[in-house]
Amino acid sequence: MAQLDEHCAAELRQLESQNLRRSLRVSARRAKSAVLIEHDGQKFVSFACNDYLGLRNHPKVTAAGTLTAAKFGAGAGASRLVTGNHPFYAPLEAQLAAMKGADAALVFGSGYLTNLGVIPALMQKGDVIFADKLVHACIIDAAQLSGARLIRFKHNDMAHLEALLKEHREESPNALIVTDHVFSMDGDVAPLEAIAALADEHDCWTMVDDAHGLGIVKSRVAIDIWMGTLSKSAGVYGGYVCGSRTLIDFLISTARSFVFSTGLPPALCASAIAALEVLDREPERGERALEHARRVTRALGLPPAQSAIVPIMFGTPEAALAASEKLKQRGLLAIAIRPPTVPAGTARLRLAFSAEHSDAQVNALIAALKKIL
Repeated sequence: MAQLDEHCAAELRQLESQNLRRSLRVSARRAKSAVLIEHDGQKFVSFACNDYLGLRNHPKVTAAGTLTAAKFGAGAGASRLVTGNHPFYAPLEAQLAAMKGADAALVFGSGYLTNLGVIPALMQKGDVIFADKLVHACIIDAAQLSGARLIRFKHNDMAHLEALLKEHREESPNALIVTDHVFSMDGDVAPLEAIAALADEHDCWTMVDDAHGLGIVKSRVAIDIWMGTLSKSAGVYGGYVCGSRTLIDFLISTARSFVFSTGLPPALCASAIAALEVLDREPERGERALEHARRVTRALGLPPAQSAIVPIMFGTPEAALAASEKLKQRGLLAIAIRPPTVPAGTARLRLAFSAEHSDAQVNALIAALKKIL
């Protein structure tokens, strides 16, 4: 144990010398506000949370969870294939499938677990996966776990993807092109039409991670596999995959992170159902979050925001941390994002906008950023 602690302590010192050590801080978000947060005991307006539509504290969403927990208990009790497939899954999965224009859907414990289950179930040694250079870490982990060959194409570079497909597609019986829809650290959007066209031309399956696009960025492109989370725009927790009925039936038997995980509690599923109903009835929530982001990019002379995420680049971890501290002094919370979450030399503040931010709060952020920059 002493040797283990010595090893970990040495690694921690190395991280600290590079301003890359992480630590946990208590963050309390109250039920009455979607954007106010207590962080290490101080109160801030948060531009760091992924509750883009402000549904985490919507009265219909919280009431659905509270009533369901009181009636059906706190947990699911077992994996869904044993006794954990409670009655709230069917309506939730039907909503998700309809939302994506798919035949069926399957809910997992989280978005990470979704990718970790779906990709290895479909791909194996001898297959090939083409992934955007900036896809979420869980997609890379899932691809490596599958045993398939992983080939990365330059971010949103369709000429590079096409060249790689021409060079490597014929080597494997099955091929998958996978990308984020909205990239979580940059806020830009994948060219799905071009990706789908290349997939058709080269006989590939397509998979899109829509974790940060739900309710904000819409797409009517035909994609074989849509996955996403219920923990961001839906304001709750969980992950899902949408596709053909045959695909979903296959995953029920083969996706290990589904088969061997306890089901989500009934209350979480009930809250997610309510959140998706609000999302469907009030599309203006997504429009408002997007307009907040675009106001900031216009004010700072940045490229127009494509989503509710805006990165403010500082380059070094030290500069990003200093900017975050300066915002805190003004009562604004924006977290410094550092390697390895982002590539070296691209440390940044990641701003996330919510439909529940007021114009005055966004104006305060703009004024503070102008002073800092």
